[in-house]
Amino acid sequence: MSLPRVAIFLALLSICALTAHSASVPSPISPVVNNDFVQKQFGSTCSLIGIDPLIADLDNDGVEDIVIPARCTNPMMDQVEDSFVVVDPYNSFFGYGNPRVTTQFASDDPERRGYSLLVIHGTGPEAWHAATPKAKFVIVNLPFKQVLVKKMAIRKKKPVMGIFAEETGGDQATSVVFWDGKKYKYQPLGSSME
Repeated sequence: MSLPRVAIFLALLSICALTAHSASVPSPISPVVNNDFVQKQFGSTCSLIGIDPLIADLDNDGVEDIVIPARCTNPMMDQVEDSFVVVDPYNSFFGYGNPRVTTQFASDDPERRGYSLLVIHGTGPEAWHAATPKAKFVIVNLPFKQVLVKKMAIRKKKPVMGIFAEETGGDQATSVVFWDGKKYKYQPLGSSME
């Protein structure tokens, strides 16, 4: 064989070897976010509502976290068994955010009663789908129609990821919920996201 043919043959052989090696190494597959996943993480009273989950680094630790819009009829019941914390940053902003009390409040919109944001803070290379996540939260009473995650600036601090919500109601307000390093906080923004 001539030298160019040998070089081409060796190149093809190495490409085949690399392809076979990469095919034999399983790639990490994140779990499907469905009702089974939600109920395993947050209990039987929570289920998906048809809004896609959002992935971002919410606690600024360099590991992906997930926000899952869901309906939870009684999140307080499962929080100890499933190791999550129920928080109400919306009502805390307005003066009283004890979720033991505020989860009993009736929603202004009966179709959205029980809407919650399920948040899993990831840990390690598996991120939010690790066997034991860093932390889990159920954010209750946020009156949202749609949510998205974006960076936001907080007074003289470096930007953080926030969960922006297009709120229900006649005024079409937008708000943001963000991790301040210790807890989730709510901040109204005013006009609609659109």
